[in-house]
Amino acid sequence: MWSLILRRLLVAIPTIFLVMVFVFILQRMLPGDPLLVMAGEERDPAVLEELRKLYGFDRSVPVQFLYWLREIASGNFGSSLRTGAPVTELIGQTLPVTIQLAVASLIIALLIGIPTGVLAAVKKGTWLDYVANAISLSGLSIPNFWLGIILILFVSVNLRWLPASGFVSIFENPVEAFRTTIMPAFVLGSGLAATLMRHTRSAMLEVLRLDYVRTARAKGLLEPAVVLKHALRNALVPIVTLSTLLFGQLLAGAVLTEQVFTIPGFGKLIVDAVFNRDYGVVQGVVLCTAIAFILMNLIADVLYIVINPRLRTA
Repeated sequence: MWSLILRRLLVAIPTIFLVMVFVFILQRMLPGDPLLVMAGEERDPAVLEELRKLYGFDRSVPVQFLYWLREIASGNFGSSLRTGAPVTELIGQTLPVTIQLAVASLIIALLIGIPTGVLAAVKKGTWLDYVANAISLSGLSIPNFWLGIILILFVSVNLRWLPASGFVSIFENPVEAFRTTIMPAFVLGSGLAATLMRHTRSAMLEVLRLDYVRTARAKGLLEPAVVLKHALRNALVPIVTLSTLLFGQLLAGAVLTEQVFTIPGFGKLIVDAVFNRDYGVVQGVVLCTAIAFILMNLIADVLYIVINPRLRTA
């Protein structure tokens, strides 16, 4: 296991470096100059020149990249061009928000996807299987932003059950945190639930054909015990690893949902930074997202070996 972790870490280092190179270069290729916005409408060329020297834009792009690498190595992600706040501070404020939303979304996805997938596999070919597949296809097809807007109109505007926007930390007020998180979490979790349902169904169908399941039934075990204790335990091996990868996807891909529900998370932070040409914030957020996704992949590999002991000798 330790050799696997070491190999994954060795692969992660050049991957993160390539991500840093691409982000840095692509940022510089975007049209517009952030310093023109900072200088105001009546731009003094002397002020612009001082700003370029202050933020290092007077150097060549490779030199700027090397300076950025040096700052990253010292734990400094730079400052926001727009507000002047340290990028690490902005990440520290928004990352817990996205983590709370991602955890809630994954819980909803697991609670919906796994039982539905098991039911569809056990009742294969029946109307329950067709209904589950239809719901799964709908969950994959409906855009998150559209579902979010519909929920806001129906649940918040018409019924007035839940707030339409905002965010409250679970550590501040658990009840209000639930009220502000449940709708966006359902929007994100519904799509993931569809993915989990289809993978669970496929894994269960494969396991239910194996000899040890037939043996368990031949011994006279009740069907719920055969399905839940014997079949589901082995079918969950790929599901657990998939859930880990989906969690990493949530950390990186909740942009539209956070925008719709006005949640001050990672997604909203990076969208605002891109529109404002805030290079430091975009680079810091993308770098943290890449590291988080690579870490989730590593955890998925480790969990796969922990759950399936046969791979420990592979």
